[in-house]
Amino acid sequence: MLHLRQLEADPAGERKDNVICQKSSKHSPQELEQSLRDAAQRHKFGVLHVLDLKNTLHDKGIDLDNEVRIYDVCNPLAASQSLRQDLATATVLPCRIAVYSHAGGSTIATVKPTDLFGATGLGHADTLVQDVERELLAIIDEAAA
Repeated sequence: MLHLRQLEADPAGERKDNVICQKSSKHSPQELEQSLRDAAQRHKFGVLHVLDLKNTLHDKGIDLDNEVRIYDVCNPLAASQSLRQDLATATVLPCRIAVYSHAGGSTIATVKPTDLFGATGLGHADTLVQDVERELLAIIDEAAA
């Protein structure tokens, strides 16, 4: 059976660079589940799907030390507005929030929507994407608390 190594936490607990924004939490991924769902709902996002990578990889014969869950989240109004302008927006939907465990808690992270849109050349909805990013980062901040 293949075994993947333990992920290390960022010592500062937060990472904000050109592409990834992450925040540490003292809570486990299981404990974060409801607070992430509640925060998403407060910001008019829905959780569409949760991918449990540890279980998925285990089912394929690969053990992973860390819990890793990926939440597909979406603000339906923002998504529909962007899709009406350019159907290629579908290539970057929905937004994803990753939650993974480490010693002492978890990390919640996302790729910033402004960077995804910029990397793909989808510049048709700059203001809308900035609004979505602001809400997405607020969801992460609230869920991590």
